[in-house]
Amino acid sequence: MITMKTKNILVTGITGTTFMTAFSYLVSELDGENFSEPERLSQLAKRLVPLLSKEEKLTIGWGAHYMVGLLFALAYVELWTKGKIKPTLGQTLLLGGVSGILAVAIWKTTFKMHPLPPMLSFNKYYLQLVPAHVVFALFAALGYRLLNSAKAAKRKTKTGVLHPNSHI
Repeated sequence: MITMKTKNILVTGITGTTFMTAFSYLVSELDGENFSEPERLSQLAKRLVPLLSKEEKLTIGWGAHYMVGLLFALAYVELWTKGKIKPTLGQTLLLGGVSGILAVAIWKTTFKMHPLPPMLSFNKYYLQLVPAHVVFALFAALGYRLLNSAKAAKRKTKTGVLHPNSHI
């Protein structure tokens, strides 16, 4: 049986990552440069292991992208369930900004450590990562709140009382 915490992490991570990726594709389309995180990860994998097929490199890129999204979601859910922060608009915007700065540091390190980093406008890539992670945080919080409001509504239906720790 899947626990509620696992559901929270999955819903939060998948929702946030999906909308963040859509944002990156939109910015790519508007700017004319590819900012897609899964495609960058695929490119890095292909440069490390040139014999990978197109399907294998894309699977690695997309899989790694969603796994990182789930790691961010794990951190978010921990913060939200322990009451360190709340999934409110203001706190979510701040969390997304901090996540974006962390992501820039991770990507800079990744590109520096990679033996064959891609040729791209690194500053533009890093610049779009911050708002992309704000989008991640906003949709992660939305997924979290929707899942937990449904849980709270079920509890209220059963008991007639809304649980005080529902965050909604």
